[in-house]
Amino acid sequence: MEMHSGKDPMPTLDRQIIVVKPVTVPTTGRGIDLQVKVTAPADGRNLPVIVFSHGNAWSMDGYEPIVDRWAAAGFVVVQPTHLDSRRNGIGFDDPRFATIWRVRIADLHAVLDGLRDILDQLGGLTTRVDRDRVAVVGHSWGAQTAGALLGARVFDTEGNPGEDFSHPAVKVGALIAAAGTGDTLTPFALEYLPFARPDFSSMTTPALVIAGGKDQSAMSTRGPEWFTDAYHLSPAPKGLLTIAEGEHLFGGISGEAAKDTTDEDSARVVLVADAVSAYLHDVLSADAGSRQALQDQISHNTGAFSTESK
Repeated sequence: MEMHSGKDPMPTLDRQIIVVKPVTVPTTGRGIDLQVKVTAPADGRNLPVIVFSHGNAWSMDGYEPIVDRWAAAGFVVVQPTHLDSRRNGIGFDDPRFATIWRVRIADLHAVLDGLRDILDQLGGLTTRVDRDRVAVVGHSWGAQTAGALLGARVFDTEGNPGEDFSHPAVKVGALIAAAGTGDTLTPFALEYLPFARPDFSSMTTPALVIAGGKDQSAMSTRGPEWFTDAYHLSPAPKGLLTIAEGEHLFGGISGEAAKDTTDEDSARVVLVADAVSAYLHDVLSADAGSRQALQDQISHNTGAFSTESK
């Protein structure tokens, strides 16, 4: 379904939010403390949780434009800083880099397993959260990380699917610019990112996949449709949102005026944030009105996008 929006002003969410950082999460064998940032509505009860995995080199301090909007929409958002964050100085040539994809997944498991202790450090937030309604969301490399907790696996070099890293607490997810299959990897990706070989056939948890119509990855010789594989190659139920003019950072979801954003557009950021909020609310709350709320929210967005579901 192709949609074109009107030109009304962008919707704003004025709900007050609170932010607490850093909170240290116990881990083993990581070498560097796992720290998280928690962003939450200042009021409300029975709040659902999003655990968010950032893209390569970012940290818990990134993605404020979408994280704040999710919190204003009623979610408690927990953001870990993974080892590949640029603040840790672990580059592609570092011998630790080859296993960071596994550490990333372990980070999300540690957050989910320690969620009560994390929330306990935010004075009273534990009693306001519904820990039976938990989602994982990720962008770029973070989408692959989040996908693992939804049931996706990684093919080895012989084409055999790897371990099952799914987590029982996760009820739904959203994958923003998730890498596609590994059969068209570029020489750079083959050398440094051999783990970029996802198997989506076992990703059974409900999820929304968001892809950009102009997102040309340096990791694949295919075009932007590479980023739709997570939808097309996974079992239902799934949703797909394709944003026609979207590039890899969808207008600047990682931060305002971030230097690696190639398609600066604040309205596109709102579209991504609100699409995720509506989809997660729909699944977690069995709220039939959430899909209509999504249409109402994104009707303010300029540009074209398409949606489909299965």
